[in-house]
Amino acid sequence: MSRPRTTMRKIREVLRLRLAEGLSPRQISASLGLPRITVRRHLDRAVEKGITWPLPVDMDDRALEDMLFARVDPTISETRPMPEWVSVHRELRRKDATLQVLWQEYKEQHPDGFQYTWFTEHYRQYQRRLDLVMRHDHLAGEKLFVDFPSQTVPIYDRVTETEVMRAEIFVAVLGASNYTYAEALPSQELPHWIKAHVNAFEYMAGCPLVLVPDNLKSAVTKAHRYEPLVNESYLDMATHFGAVVMPGRPRKPRDKAKAEVGVQIVERWILFRLRHRRFHSLAELNVEIRRLLTLLNAKPFKKMPGSRQSWFEEIERPALRPLPLARYEFATFSKAKVHIDYHIQVDYHYYSVPYQLVGETVELRLTVSAVEILHRGRRLTSHLRSFRRGGHTTKSEHMPEAHRRNSKWPPHRLLNWAGQTGPNTAAMFQGVMESRRHPEQGYRSCLGIMSLGKRYGAERLEAACKRALTVRALSLHSVESILKNGLDRQPLTDDAIVNQPRRQHENLRGPHHYS
Repeated sequence: MSRPRTTMRKIREVLRLRLAEGLSPRQISASLGLPRITVRRHLDRAVEKGITWPLPVDMDDRALEDMLFARVDPTISETRPMPEWVSVHRELRRKDATLQVLWQEYKEQHPDGFQYTWFTEHYRQYQRRLDLVMRHDHLAGEKLFVDFPSQTVPIYDRVTETEVMRAEIFVAVLGASNYTYAEALPSQELPHWIKAHVNAFEYMAGCPLVLVPDNLKSAVTKAHRYEPLVNESYLDMATHFGAVVMPGRPRKPRDKAKAEVGVQIVERWILFRLRHRRFHSLAELNVEIRRLLTLLNAKPFKKMPGSRQSWFEEIERPALRPLPLARYEFATFSKAKVHIDYHIQVDYHYYSVPYQLVGETVELRLTVSAVEILHRGRRLTSHLRSFRRGGHTTKSEHMPEAHRRNSKWPPHRLLNWAGQTGPNTAAMFQGVMESRRHPEQGYRSCLGIMSLGKRYGAERLEAACKRALTVRALSLHSVESILKNGLDRQPLTDDAIVNQPRRQHENLRGPHHYS
């Protein structure tokens, strides 16, 4: 245990008064208020250790204390085996490792070795001599620090040699081994940010437990010191890999010191070496980044044996979680209200939900291939994604029995409502519902057509429906286009509108269906 700092100051004064001023032990005792025997003991130790005055400039209280009060039996310290501090430091990064367990293993191999207090104290001294980035106690497989450097790389047109974009460099660093990944991206936008994480996990052949990003918008929707709001797509990706997101606190660089140092190393050992190269595509740039990245990870440490690659293989890779069997597909999230036709709209295509949820708001998880619908955190259903504008994707189990369970909006009510505007509007409603596989799929278009009457008036709506029926343009967009361009006010060549024979096919049920 270290002596109080005040005591060491008095010991320094004892040495000064004796060695520099020539005072006797009695005079020193009276001057400093110390027992005479204590003064003599300190002076005897100084003579034994060969201490002279003035003391070396770089000798602090700890160094003086170690010199005066170290064990005096040299044979013991010379014969006792010293622990391998590099190995101890590396083993401490494994999960559940403690200094006490490592000391016990050391004592089992060397029964005459040092005791636990000496062991822990000297390990801390060794640890303080390491760089800051090496000194943090990160467990293997626990954290991945991610960030972007401020430096970007220009991409040039292959023909004109003019700059067409500046590539952002994504950097990821594992906490325990400092194993590094880097990749050039078109921007820091969310899809590229997510894809870079997936590529990093595949490069490392495993997933960490914790992701530590900075507070960029692709990661954090709203920064906060204690409860930052993480972007839903980023959180969805982390959940797929079994990881959690813990953003660094704003204006607290030590929270992500690994990322800061990793960015600096990538700038020095990769980007600086590419400064004279001209790249004409991201793929070309990433080939060179991957080559230099391999050299960087194999580069030996300065103050420790091994390299990022060797430490990764030895302690980090076994601790990473295995990759999921299914590759992650980028997803976005939104909300939608279930309309009276028990469908929700995504990019002008309509997907069914259970009819009991008409009027409710549901959550949507959207990928390139699927639409997943959730309600109050519970997954209701999913559909294959379709990009056909105006189309419907309907599951039969979502429909009310006989397609008319929802009594609030039966087809005849819509037809009666349209008839108040005019016969052509009612005929348009009927044609829209007949042209769909299920009449409910036309409800939304009918309501949209009726809403045009509030903007343009009933008279113009009736004329527009008459013109649309003439050319068999049975859609909301057709009626809206006629009104917007004033075509409803132009004369028609055929006045037989309502009674015009309609094209027959198996999905047209005719007026008797709605009687």
